[in-house]
Amino acid sequence: MRFADVLVFAWTALAGHRLRTLLTVLGIAVGIGAVVALTALGEGARRYVVQEFAALGSNLLIVLPGKVETSGAAPYGGVVHDLTLEDFQAVSRLSGVRMAAPLASGSETVRYGERARAVPVLGTTAEFFQVRRLHLHQGSFLPARDVHAGGFEVVLGFKVARELFGSTSPLGKNVRVGPYRFRVVGVLAPRGRGLGFDFDELVFIPVKTALRIFDRTSLFRILVECQEPEAMAAVQRRVEATLVARHRAEDVTVIRQDALVDAFSSILQALTWALSGIASVSLVVAGIGIMNVMLVAVTERRREIGLLKAVGVTSPQVLTVFLVEALILASLGGAAGLLLGTGSVEVFARLYPTFPAATPAWAYASALVVALGVGLLFGLWPASRAAKVDPVLALGGSR
Repeated sequence: MRFADVLVFAWTALAGHRLRTLLTVLGIAVGIGAVVALTALGEGARRYVVQEFAALGSNLLIVLPGKVETSGAAPYGGVVHDLTLEDFQAVSRLSGVRMAAPLASGSETVRYGERARAVPVLGTTAEFFQVRRLHLHQGSFLPARDVHAGGFEVVLGFKVARELFGSTSPLGKNVRVGPYRFRVVGVLAPRGRGLGFDFDELVFIPVKTALRIFDRTSLFRILVECQEPEAMAAVQRRVEATLVARHRAEDVTVIRQDALVDAFSSILQALTWALSGIASVSLVVAGIGIMNVMLVAVTERRREIGLLKAVGVTSPQVLTVFLVEALILASLGGAAGLLLGTGSVEVFARLYPTFPAATPAWAYASALVVALGVGLLFGLWPASRAAKVDPVLALGGSR
């Protein structure tokens, strides 16, 4: 029996039981589709985090008040000490620092005429615009001046500007942020959410004024952009040493952006593998379905198997026939599953265009290999039973 004859024979046998074949293929397709879709979501989450950190720039250090021993993730807890404007100035003058930006945060009500809404307010300096790679829709960002000078200029997020002013340009208009009156100097371009902030709903004011409004003495963060990626470790040591000398205690935490990216990337990569493993459980169920179908086929086709052996077909050839049937089922299910999973990812991408869901190439290859492996593994026992059928007993009608 030639291999072409084996393929024709196996396909004819499957086509003779279309509903059973269709349901088995569907079970495999659902499993493969789940693997592809969940892998795309996990990979998309990893890419999203990496892109968000990349938007900060590639050479960023983040200085937080409070000393916490943490590896690769944002720190929580610990004793918090003031991180002052003087600390910011000392850090910004260090060798290897391209620029730095202080950050004070709080929430206030912004009013224009009869319209008002509560928004997050960030106090910072002109350098923040470049450190965070922001873009303007209108006007300019906060003016460059001494950090202690304060000021009453305000830059509105795109959504805040639209809600307060509608289609009218807000430039030069006065708004109230809490009890203070500010002059609008700029509106950010639409940006959306990134790393905890929705930039379209933010309001920016000078940092000294923000500390006064929020009645605070400590900064929320200091962002430090290094001149070269290779110098980040050295600049981090200088920042830590400078602040230890100023505070006479190790009471700040300095996080390297690349360490955060690597940590989150590793975590989300592991999550992607975990999701793929969970989805693969459905493939085991589909494999059991293949085995059940093939066992039923062996029982139903004992006379056919006996006739094949009687005309000279060997036991290994019978084994091959039934294995090929199982592999055809797995291949059809794998192909359908890839189409199903890819289609699901495309629909998700259209519904959420900002989320970079994408199935990596290795997931497609792995899904096909797993599908064929499932077909081979779960088709082996029924095929071996078929190969052991006694032609005399089969043709004699014995079960």
